[in-house]
Amino acid sequence: MSSGIPLRKRLLVRLMITSVLIALCSVAATAWLAVQTTTRAIQEEQGQVLADDTDILRQLSGYAATHPSWSGVQATVRRLSAATGRRIALTTADRTPIADSAKSRTALPPGAAATVDPLHTDTYSEPGAQLSGVDPRAVGPYRLTPLERARLGKLATLRQKCAARNGVDTTITWTPSGRPVLSDENGILPNSTVPDVCADGQLNTLTHTEETALTRLTSLAEACLRRKDLALPEKGFISLEFSSQAPQPQFALGGKAVGGHPTAIGAKGSECVAEARREQLDPDVAPVAELFLGTGDSALPHFDMSNANKAKIVGVTGLVLALTVAVTALVATRLVRPLRALTQAAQQPLEQHVRVPVTTRDETGILAVAFNELTERRERMEAQRKAMVSDIAHELRTPLTNIRGWLEVTRDGIVDPDPELLASLHEEAVLLQRVIDDLQDLAAADAGTLALHREAVRADELLAQVAAAHRVGAAAVGIGLRTGTDGTSAPTGSGTAWIDADPVRMRQALGNLVSNAIRHTPDGGTITLSAREEEDQVVLEVADTGSGIAAEDLPSVFDRFWRAEKSRSRRTGGSGLGLSIVRQLVAAHGGTVAVASELGAGSVFTLRLPATDPPVDADEVR
Repeated sequence: MSSGIPLRKRLLVRLMITSVLIALCSVAATAWLAVQTTTRAIQEEQGQVLADDTDILRQLSGYAATHPSWSGVQATVRRLSAATGRRIALTTADRTPIADSAKSRTALPPGAAATVDPLHTDTYSEPGAQLSGVDPRAVGPYRLTPLERARLGKLATLRQKCAARNGVDTTITWTPSGRPVLSDENGILPNSTVPDVCADGQLNTLTHTEETALTRLTSLAEACLRRKDLALPEKGFISLEFSSQAPQPQFALGGKAVGGHPTAIGAKGSECVAEARREQLDPDVAPVAELFLGTGDSALPHFDMSNANKAKIVGVTGLVLALTVAVTALVATRLVRPLRALTQAAQQPLEQHVRVPVTTRDETGILAVAFNELTERRERMEAQRKAMVSDIAHELRTPLTNIRGWLEVTRDGIVDPDPELLASLHEEAVLLQRVIDDLQDLAAADAGTLALHREAVRADELLAQVAAAHRVGAAAVGIGLRTGTDGTSAPTGSGTAWIDADPVRMRQALGNLVSNAIRHTPDGGTITLSAREEEDQVVLEVADTGSGIAAEDLPSVFDRFWRAEKSRSRRTGGSGLGLSIVRQLVAAHGGTVAVASELGAGSVFTLRLPATDPPVDADEVR
């Protein structure tokens, strides 16, 4: 193996680097997964899965905001516990149980996770946050009746259509109290953006329920102001500000102090409105409760990896890495050894035909076997190429030598160019042309460029055409030529087998067989052409009563330029390529050719071709 290959490009080095990278990635991924899993488990045990906890608090706050008591909350607690896998418990401020997803008398955690108080904590307006203020879902006496909802729904639909006609796209959002509001992509649609033709004032007009609740709220707020020794000014009032969350009562006075801050009475008024709202909503919400998540009567210890544990992890990681490198080096060395032998053999000169030893049965061993087979095939093909070149030179040399010799003696005036001489030269030229044509057909077949013009051909008609073309030549040497069906003599046209073939090429193949049989059948012999169907094949046979072929010569019959020592000589007139052309033509049609022969008993050449259905107008053809 050449030592000029860079170290970084050697297969052994690349295999080791790849294995090391895989090992490092595996160890890192495993460690990361273990740390992540452990951390998550610890966080769950410590109640630090904030998303689940916030959702639990949000749903329980919503229950408290819409129910006057906790009497039916047990089903909600169990549902949330099953969905999150957490223990959930609700108690009063003095830890009197209200609802618990665990068995009775199960110890509570040392501290509550949160306080459920919809009148002081808003978990609805911003998901995941706990804002100070009243939960918008606590609507109490502001909840509209079904009739009021239906009427406002129709008004909202009319205003939405009106806004759309004026180029403003809106959607209808229902507040927790049951009032519809129009909103666009930026939120609640302000009155200033509502087209004037649509602002009829009906949608934002208070209903009887809202007026009653607002009157009660105003009375409570005035009582609060009187307790603070402040009277509600004439310009001061309480209004409802509608939003997608809930009606938000606002206390307003005639003006503000310098800098935009509310005046003292304005601030006191807002405080009284907030206090009045809580007093008004208190009968419709559940009492304040403590929320506990998890189990146990003591806090979980904080997880911290010690230096000893860190050293153990680093040591195990290093050991795994070292073992991986060692095993990889061993395996890679064994893998590279046969590849190195293959590389050395491939770098040797082609004429040496070097083989490699097969030492394994894996993919590398299979590759070595394939390399040896390729070498043997290349050696055989090289020998065949040399033999073929020699045969072609021999076949072309003889007629060319004859033509050249006679032309030279004629040019020198030694022999007159009489008709007999010209006929002899013509015969040599025809033989030369035949060899060239046969070589051209074989070259086209080898290159896969042999043109075939297929059509449906009747086998009996094909045999009849071949017999008619060679009957005169056969009769001239005293040989009988006939056609038959199923191997017996029968009138031409009795067969019904059809093949999908090029009729010209098939006549050429059968003609080569008939010509070969005529050359090697003595006077008084017989040549029979027959056709029959066998399942999905058509079998064509050319049988003669000639001299036959020895058994040891049968495997070489279809080789190019092959001739048996006596029965295949130049005196018979062949080029030595006819049977090779037959095999190539039949193979191009998807068929096979075989020969059976016995010395002194004749030969039988059998062609098997795929059968085909007769054409639609077959009856008319007949």
